[in-house]
Amino acid sequence: MPLMPKRVKFRKQQRGTLKGNAHRGNFVAFGEFGIQVLEGGWLTARQIEAGRVAARQYISREGKLFVRVFPDKPISKKPLETRMGKGKAEPEYWAARIKPGIVLYELAGVPRDIARDAFVRVAHKMPFRCRFVERRHA
Repeated sequence: MPLMPKRVKFRKQQRGTLKGNAHRGNFVAFGEFGIQVLEGGWLTARQIEAGRVAARQYISREGKLFVRVFPDKPISKKPLETRMGKGKAEPEYWAARIKPGIVLYELAGVPRDIARDAFVRVAHKMPFRCRFVERRHA
């Protein structure tokens, strides 16, 4: 089932703008390996779930998968062939705001080559260019 907030203060939001690179959530924090986005935009709840399922199926029961993004933005869309006006449309789906540099998923407890292959499968599901990143040990 796709992710969505339990409750929100306002049902509808304006589109807003996405400027700049990510300053938060741009490094591997929980696992050992991660997949980082190189472009910005909206990532729908269905796309997040598709990536999660692809990674989970590849690593089967090994390791732990962390999803670092959450779709908290309602996206509304008017029906096709509807005249202009009559107010803002109802929310169609939920999306996460993605800035370049955000780490989407992280993996812990699996070897490097298995993590890389799992994230290659995840990258095919994403609408952005992605890269494989590792944890920086201090």
